[in-house]
Amino acid sequence: MSKIGYLAGKTVETLKEEGVVELAKKTKRYIFKENEKHIQQVKDILFINGCYLPHPSRYRVDHQMEQLNSNNVSSDSVFYEDLTLELEKYYRGFVFFRCPITDTVKEFIKKAKENNKTIFYDIDDLVFDKKYTKTIKHLNNLSKEELEQYYDGVSRMQETLKLCDYATTTTQALANELKKYVKEVYINRNTASERMCELSLKAIKNINKAEDKIVLGYLSGSITHNADFELILPAITKIMQERDNVYLKVVGELDLPEELKPFSNRVIKEKFVDWQKLPNIIRSLDINLAPLEESLFNEAKSENKWSEAALVKTVTVASNVGAFKVINDNIDGILCENTTEDWYKKLNEIIDNKEQREKIAASAYERVLKNYVTTYSGYKYTKFIKSKLAKSIAFVLPTTNISGGVNVIIKHCNILKKHGYDVFIISMGDEEVNIINNDGELDVVTSEHYRKYDKVICHIDKMVASLWSTLYYCLDYRNVDKIAYLVQNYETNFMEYGNYLKETANSTYSIDKVEYLTISKWCEDWLINDFEREVKYVPNGIKLEQFPVVKRDFKGKIKILIEGNSDDYYKNVDESFKIIEKLDKSKYEINFLSYQGEPKKWYYVDKFMHKVPYDEVGKVYGSCDILIKSSILESFSYPPLEMMATGGIAVVAPNEGNVEYLKNEENCLLYEQGNIEQAVEQIERIRKDKELRGKLIKGGLKTAKSREWKKIEKEIVNLYCNNVK
Repeated sequence: MSKIGYLAGKTVETLKEEGVVELAKKTKRYIFKENEKHIQQVKDILFINGCYLPHPSRYRVDHQMEQLNSNNVSSDSVFYEDLTLELEKYYRGFVFFRCPITDTVKEFIKKAKENNKTIFYDIDDLVFDKKYTKTIKHLNNLSKEELEQYYDGVSRMQETLKLCDYATTTTQALANELKKYVKEVYINRNTASERMCELSLKAIKNINKAEDKIVLGYLSGSITHNADFELILPAITKIMQERDNVYLKVVGELDLPEELKPFSNRVIKEKFVDWQKLPNIIRSLDINLAPLEESLFNEAKSENKWSEAALVKTVTVASNVGAFKVINDNIDGILCENTTEDWYKKLNEIIDNKEQREKIAASAYERVLKNYVTTYSGYKYTKFIKSKLAKSIAFVLPTTNISGGVNVIIKHCNILKKHGYDVFIISMGDEEVNIINNDGELDVVTSEHYRKYDKVICHIDKMVASLWSTLYYCLDYRNVDKIAYLVQNYETNFMEYGNYLKETANSTYSIDKVEYLTISKWCEDWLINDFEREVKYVPNGIKLEQFPVVKRDFKGKIKILIEGNSDDYYKNVDESFKIIEKLDKSKYEINFLSYQGEPKKWYYVDKFMHKVPYDEVGKVYGSCDILIKSSILESFSYPPLEMMATGGIAVVAPNEGNVEYLKNEENCLLYEQGNIEQAVEQIERIRKDKELRGKLIKGGLKTAKSREWKKIEKEIVNLYCNNVK
């Protein structure tokens, strides 16, 4: 049953059995729980809103989010004063809208760039440099303190802008100026939201224009626009003198000029209204007035006044300035030169021609619905945003508990991050922790269950499975371009016969749409030969700094190390301790390192080390002389290589996961699995033969150096992303 179907059923059930009141309580609790659950979802874009004004924030945050969401890019928003560094790890890119610099913003951007996240700056006005804002006449009315505060905000916005990678804006004039600060600017014109369209359609249906009067409307927006109205004041005054049926409706901040006071009975004043009520007001107008002074600052302003009027089929008469030039004159609006003569002439013509008003308004309405609504206009904007995000690679782990396989993935993550990729880990375990090694910190997102992906909903370029069970999570994830499977072992062998999971695990090796990767030669062989897969292989590596060389003297008790989980049969730790039983304990000290299982009662152990942090493992190897490794099955066996790197010696039972680098009598001593006596003999040879020890130590160090990570970095990047030179 779908989630929607389930909820519908529960709603009916609760209503029948517990009544309306209890249903309301449960609904409230559910909504709160759902909102709480979505707080830490991993999404694509976070908008950081730095603007206190509701109108710009609605257009440049809410509406652009609607554009992205309509095109399969998830997004959230936060006010800049509520921004925390913790939020950085939950998004792939960030859009700072009119955001002034703060210590948190500066640190946030630094952290985001360190993790290859993309930073955009969005602005809809020339308010990021004093050379632009000094042309605003209204600023002359501010006190010295108010002016200083205003200019401080301008400077702080510019500082944030300079830290960003790209900019998005509303008009060509703005784009031209922004190009001086960032490497690329995208013009995404203001668009109406779905809700605006809904309210506008209702206004068209419900509001009838008066038949006996012509209502001109001026929606000033703010007091800074008084100078714009002064452009058309002579024309409006003359028209109102000549025509008793012409009214003027003013919405917002506008000081009524002396010239209009004789007609005050025909001047309708409206205070600022909630934007949801604005369509009704604009619909009540016969003509929407949009005068605009010519200046660089005004050239950058958007055409909102025209598009909002078009949505309610009201004709706009506008100055032929800046963004209003998008209007097709006498087709979907009327353009005027900024002279009294032109405004007077054009207004008189349209006042006298109702049919023309309706025709132009209808044409504007059709154009705006097609090109200026979020749902229909967001594809190219979304394409631009996605094109600038770093390629994302997500590794899916069954758990973040330490293991050789997890350590390999951590190293691959860090190498990919170093090469500019946006990398993160999805853990299917219950723990919610950060994986830390001495390469740095990697964020972990925990999923409650591999078929539930409500914590991670961002677009992922490549998702990499790391175990058979994680592959099904990847296949269920809807918003991913490519799926890869990093095969580190033949997991079918992990299950006993009769276990139904055995066939499920085996089925993961023959899925055509999956790209198969491996770090093990023997895995490459059986994937090709048994399953006819195309496989990409890269050798495994080691970070030598983590396993520094320690000179051994082999005097006194020789320290033997046994490593592995005693609960895992394929680690075959029991066999290692059977070898120990045959040794003279007066000559050997027995150390046991386990990440999970405890020593069994019959094990002889002098020193037990449990759940040692991976960064400390090198010290453990360096403190011992000989490693005994008896594993039956491993993808790539790290412990012998790690012991070699520290200058120690490994006595190993060969298996598919270690034979690609182990050379008997050259860099190690091998024994036949199950042959306890042979293993004891090899250990005794090491104790007694100094020349042999020297040869094996030298060969082991040479092998370890050949596997150093930095020598195979580019091969690793090419494993996931082709054509890295």
